[in-house]
Amino acid sequence: MIYGVALLAACYLVGQTIGELLGRWLHINSNVGGVGFAMLLLILLNQWMHQRKWITPEMEKGILFWSNLYIPVIVAMSSIQDVKAATSGGMVALLAGVIPVVLCITMLPVLMRMGNKHEEITGEHFNLPD
Repeated sequence: MIYGVALLAACYLVGQTIGELLGRWLHINSNVGGVGFAMLLLILLNQWMHQRKWITPEMEKGILFWSNLYIPVIVAMSSIQDVKAATSGGMVALLAGVIPVVLCITMLPVLMRMGNKHEEITGEHFNLPD
């Protein structure tokens, strides 16, 4: 179980570091997307480790336990960051938030069509693991 917690902590630290570096690169005195990078990294590492069968059931329990707490706690922590400093970065900071949201919203119909097409071809539904 401790390895799952360690994986989550490592993803958080790497994500926060990437967010800080991105903020400096964009000349914004704030963390830009550190929480998002951390969550994305956790998802990718979890999937990669599952494919290689490196995750034990105990390790997965640690990841699942903390990931249930991770999103609300980390989002609450990141919400107290200085939003005023981020928006003082000008249009770049605004675009860094708006563009990913718009892209995600526009990709939803495309992903739904891909899922429907897969179901028509194979007759299989996409099921999430228990």
